[in-house]
Amino acid sequence: MTERRGGQVGRRDVFRVMTGSVAIVVMGRLNEVEALPPNAADKRKARYNANAPEVQSFYRVNRYPPQ
Repeated sequence: MTERRGGQVGRRDVFRVMTGSVAIVVMGRLNEVEALPPNAADKRKARYNANAPEVQSFYRVNRYPPQ
């Protein structure tokens, strides 16, 4: 079972080569990715404004009926 013939490539050898090349590509891409974008402060700022007209109309329309 462990004997190989001349030019045949085993199934496991193909998977080893594929996983090795995928690992190399992934490691190369990880070096290119930045941890945070340059405008991270803009992405983190609060955008919810409770006094905005659309927020006020949403709560006005969706209020529960008085009991």
